[in-house]
Amino acid sequence: MEIKEQIQTRFDSLRAFCKTSWEPADVEKIEKTFQFAREIVGEQKFKTGEVILSHSIDVATVIAMEIGLGPDSIISGLLHNVMYAGLERKATQKEIENLFGNKVFGILDGMAKINALGTDTVDLHSENYRSLLLALAGDVRVIILKIADRLQVLRNLDLYDEGSRKRLVTETAYLYAPLAHRLGLYSINSELLDLCLKYQKPEAYHYVVNRLKETETERANFVAEFVKPVEEKLRNRGLVFSMKARTKSISSIHNKMNKQGVSFDEVMDLFAIRIILDSKPENEKSDCWMAYSIVTEEYQTNPNRLRDWITIPKSNGYESLHTTVLGPQGKWVEIQIRTKRMDEIAEKGLAAHWKYKGGREQSGYDNWLAEIRNILENPELNVVDFIDRFKTDIYSDEIFVFTPKGDLKKLPKGSTLLDFAYEIHSRLGDTCVGGKVNGVKVTLKHKLQNGDHIEIDTSSNQKPKLDWLEFLATSKAKSRVKASLNEERKLLSEQGREILVRKFKNWKMELSDESMRKILKKYGFKLGADLYYELAIGKIDPLEIKNFLSEKSEEPTAKAKLEELISKKEVKELTFSATDDFLVIDNNLKNLNYKLAQCCNPVLGDSIFGFVTISHGIKIHRNTCPNAAQLKERFPYRVIRAKWRETNSKTSFITTLHISGIDEIGIVNEITHIIAKDVGVHMRSININSDKGKFEGILKVLVYNVDHIEFLMQRLRKVKGVVSVTRGEE
Repeated sequence: MEIKEQIQTRFDSLRAFCKTSWEPADVEKIEKTFQFAREIVGEQKFKTGEVILSHSIDVATVIAMEIGLGPDSIISGLLHNVMYAGLERKATQKEIENLFGNKVFGILDGMAKINALGTDTVDLHSENYRSLLLALAGDVRVIILKIADRLQVLRNLDLYDEGSRKRLVTETAYLYAPLAHRLGLYSINSELLDLCLKYQKPEAYHYVVNRLKETETERANFVAEFVKPVEEKLRNRGLVFSMKARTKSISSIHNKMNKQGVSFDEVMDLFAIRIILDSKPENEKSDCWMAYSIVTEEYQTNPNRLRDWITIPKSNGYESLHTTVLGPQGKWVEIQIRTKRMDEIAEKGLAAHWKYKGGREQSGYDNWLAEIRNILENPELNVVDFIDRFKTDIYSDEIFVFTPKGDLKKLPKGSTLLDFAYEIHSRLGDTCVGGKVNGVKVTLKHKLQNGDHIEIDTSSNQKPKLDWLEFLATSKAKSRVKASLNEERKLLSEQGREILVRKFKNWKMELSDESMRKILKKYGFKLGADLYYELAIGKIDPLEIKNFLSEKSEEPTAKAKLEELISKKEVKELTFSATDDFLVIDNNLKNLNYKLAQCCNPVLGDSIFGFVTISHGIKIHRNTCPNAAQLKERFPYRVIRAKWRETNSKTSFITTLHISGIDEIGIVNEITHIIAKDVGVHMRSININSDKGKFEGILKVLVYNVDHIEFLMQRLRKVKGVVSVTRGEE
């Protein structure tokens, strides 16, 4: 196919895509842009042999289809080489501004500035280079175009000589891939890093690629087996969805193998299964959590691996619910649950995020670009700080000031000397006591003007103060001051705790959980840290606490405690001992207001306590339950005293026994015989594992009470070969 036809075919494909969502007037602009670019560039080529206009169309296509930006960005993509130095005739600024507007020229001018930037030490000062890129770019779309341009270049890296390849790969790894990630362009970031690895370590790259191909069928079979029961349950709940497997990127797999020192087969999260729900906006969160409950009903979940970015999305707009479950064949697999809207945002980043927020007007689009700039400039920004920064910085004019070395710094109008100090370094801000502006001494509150030359004075005795928040203008400075004040408060809280512990020791009093509950209730604190802080700064006198605790007060009864936590109607249905000191538990458990906790399986006769849960009524635990200490420490106000009702009736309770010993012939038969015949215990399950002449077993049995368990355990211990019989916690 001739060059002319290739160019036309590529453009026709781009135009067809734009027609699906653009206004006719915008499509006409694209056609007009293409005609202009063809007149300027024609069929000329780069030194690499690549056709310049083909490259430009490819970049515009990435911007349109893979990132999802609007007409001005696509136009800039098509035009970004019309001022290329190697052309026979270059387009002029006047031509571009007259035909396509000032914004398009501004984007092209920003591209030219970045292209002229030297990046010899980019691997040593990557964050500074990213900041410099932003300063040179002006319009954030310049950065996005550069990312699209770099993706197209790396896809055609074979056209370049060895020296150029090395430079392009280094720039991409340290500049453009991190910027793509920060924008939420995860698929582009992954592809850029994969292409870098392909050049830097071709053997490692091809090894992972080949192993992925070899295991493709195995993964497909695993996914088919995994999704079958989940799909059925999702449909039964009326959810509309699709499911797909997403394999980890090549570079991510390689990095994991290196960092964790594992083989390809040992990479646990080699792929993830994604559930994409077709939900109405108002049902998105509830549908995602419903899908989560269905998956975790079917497969055992790892609670430590739950990541909830639906309740609080990432600052770049990413929303998804991630968990890891134990699938078929005992393999752990990551599950990602999201809606169609969330999936598009995850694939296309902030462009899709803004589209769903209703951003169609130019002013809204400009606001979106401002949001992106904030995220690029502040990689550690959280959601709350982001909103604060958006309010305080975006709608203000900017000022430019100079450091003592002549470096240019940009701040919002209204920034003070202290804002500048924090802009340079958080430590400089924390210790700032004043400074000089244009050689004149000024205070921390001094407001800066464009072109000011600034010097900062510090003192090792200086610390951030609460009143600084009243005159600071930038959220970066405010966030740092808040963090420092929180750290100071934390230190004071620790001192306050030490004071209280020491006082209690001197008074020969016990600082128990119950004492703390009473103290917190008296002073209206939810957290102990707040009480300790007030003690440290002298707001609360420790003697006041001593006098309060020394006063004789009636211990709240179990009934009174329950009335604080649940409705009086429910409390009426419960039974209490004559003194109201204990909640009385019927051994037949017909009363539905309480249940036996499965973590410790209490049995009639065990020493027990009740714990009021948020949504599952009262749970009865053994005092020796492995969770007892944590429950009593963290939620003492929900713990109530409980005891069994004395009765002669025989009701069965499930309990677990752990048995171990020497693997004698017929030992399992003898164990089961004792359980079935000699004691009359009902067996629910038995699991015996034997290894190298020793065995370990877990028995789940139904018994009447503690004495019944002890009798059974004594009989089992007498079996020849049995070394140990203990009561389990499950």
